[in-house]
Amino acid sequence: MHITHLHQVAQRAADLERAVAFYGDTLGLRHIATFDPPGLGFFDLGGTRLLVERNAPSALLYLGVDDIAGAWEALGAAGVELVDPPHLIFSDDTGVFGPARQEEWMAFFKDSEGNLVGLVERRPG
Repeated sequence: MHITHLHQVAQRAADLERAVAFYGDTLGLRHIATFDPPGLGFFDLGGTRLLVERNAPSALLYLGVDDIAGAWEALGAAGVELVDPPHLIFSDDTGVFGPARQEEWMAFFKDSEGNLVGLVERRPG
C-alpha cells in the first residue's frame, strides 16, 4: 500500500451556517460548495479538502490512495480492523471536486486507537 496524500478531513459542525461562515470568512479558506441538506460544507485547506458536517465526529481522516482495492487487501492482510469495503461514493460528472467524469471511491477501517479512517481513490468514471 502506498498512501499518496491526505485527501479530506471532516469536522463536526453543530450549526452548519455558522461553521461555513467561520471557515470561509473568519479563517479565509476557499469555499468549494455547500450541500444542505444533508448538511455539508466543503473548503480548500491548502490542497486538502475540509468538510464541515453536522453529523461528523471531530477529525475523521481520509487518506488518498492510487489503488483502493489493493490498499484494502493489504490492510486486511496486516490484521487491521476493516469496517466498510471500497464502494462508489460520488460520480463527479461536472467536475465539482476535480476533473469531470470521475468517480470517488471510499473504504473505511479503524486505526490502532479505534479511530475511523477513510481511504479514497478517484478514478475515471
